[in-house]
Amino acid sequence: MSKPHIIIIGSGWAGFYLADYLSPTLYSITIISPRRTSAYTPLLASAACGLFNFYLAEEPIRSKSRKCRFLKATVTSISIPSKTVHCAPAFDNDIDPITNQNFDLQYDYLILAPGCIPNTFDTPGVLENALFMKNVSDAMTTRKLLFDLLEKASLPTCPPDRKKELLHIAIVGGGPTGVEITAELDDLAHRELRDLYPDVAPYLHISIYDVAPHILGNYERKLHEYANEKLVRRHVAVETNTRIEKVDRDALFVKGKGRVPYGMLMWVTGNKATALVTGMQDVRKSEKGLVRVLTDNHLRVFKSNTGDGVWDHVFALGDAADIEGNSLPTTAEVAVQKARYLVNFFNSRSVMALEGPAEMPFMYAEKQLVSYIGSRDGIIAGRGDREGWTGRSAWLAWRSGSVMWTRSWRNRIVILLTWMLNWVFGKEIAKM
Repeated sequence: MSKPHIIIIGSGWAGFYLADYLSPTLYSITIISPRRTSAYTPLLASAACGLFNFYLAEEPIRSKSRKCRFLKATVTSISIPSKTVHCAPAFDNDIDPITNQNFDLQYDYLILAPGCIPNTFDTPGVLENALFMKNVSDAMTTRKLLFDLLEKASLPTCPPDRKKELLHIAIVGGGPTGVEITAELDDLAHRELRDLYPDVAPYLHISIYDVAPHILGNYERKLHEYANEKLVRRHVAVETNTRIEKVDRDALFVKGKGRVPYGMLMWVTGNKATALVTGMQDVRKSEKGLVRVLTDNHLRVFKSNTGDGVWDHVFALGDAADIEGNSLPTTAEVAVQKARYLVNFFNSRSVMALEGPAEMPFMYAEKQLVSYIGSRDGIIAGRGDREGWTGRSAWLAWRSGSVMWTRSWRNRIVILLTWMLNWVFGKEIAKM
């Protein structure tokens, strides 16, 4: 008897965890993703700013220890009644005929974890001119552009006004990702770059733009006001209640302020559903905000019409899915906890028992929000009766949490050693 075939769509936090821990003895496992690596997203800003090497911020899907089949492709559509996924090879600008031949795959069980894409809110020029921070390629592009800008500003033909424009880093999005990128870049500017580029580093300045009335909106008032005050004190321009109308090659256009030149624009404003999710017809989806596939509390996908029940062989998790009546944030922690739940469900049950739901529904174990705000300072949200706190202990909690996101003990040890060397000798940012 052949093993049931599980197809996992996506290689983010949820998909990668499933590929790592689902039993290859019980199942034939295929993971489909346009990327051959899985990024540790909380580590990308640190890698971009030279805290450690890029390879430590991602994990290859193919591995000797990971007994699953990987296909570098994009799932274009799904026929749930016939248990078929329709795929297209994912190779950019490749004219080889083999990469232009679409294919279909049959499954016994489907796990949807395609993630999301950056939300540009249809702002003109963003896709063409902004940087994002979703994978290691984005982090590498960020570092390269930063040093190119510093070198341009160092040329004797570059006047002071142009230096200031080139070294303006504009970050759109005042959530944890935007603030943490700001913090890492600001640390770099005030330490290593002042030694490497003493003539132009003082021109480097950072602005955070957000349409909301304050940054870090998920935190209580005392904490987001503390973060705002600390950033402003370090001369970071915090521009809230701000709407970006359009973007061109070297400037963004702010409502009420007009043209604002920049050298680097980073867009970290949130998520948008993928074309796969928005195009699915046989499943129920959320109607407000981010479009997400809705599941029951056993992570089984609801059929499109209310009252029709669930698809017993289709599960969904990660940023692209949500539990109806118990909405959870689009965080790595939620994705991993849901993936762990499904691993336990599949690995602990016989094939004959998979048609029904798990005995226990999924229960999210909430963890405290932690964010780095620069200069070895951080904030931790309160929980229950316990108030949140700030300072170096919060920064240390954030740093230690970053290490534990990696699944490899080898990588954890290398990251810790790199931090120790950075502490003693400084970052070797110019050599990376």
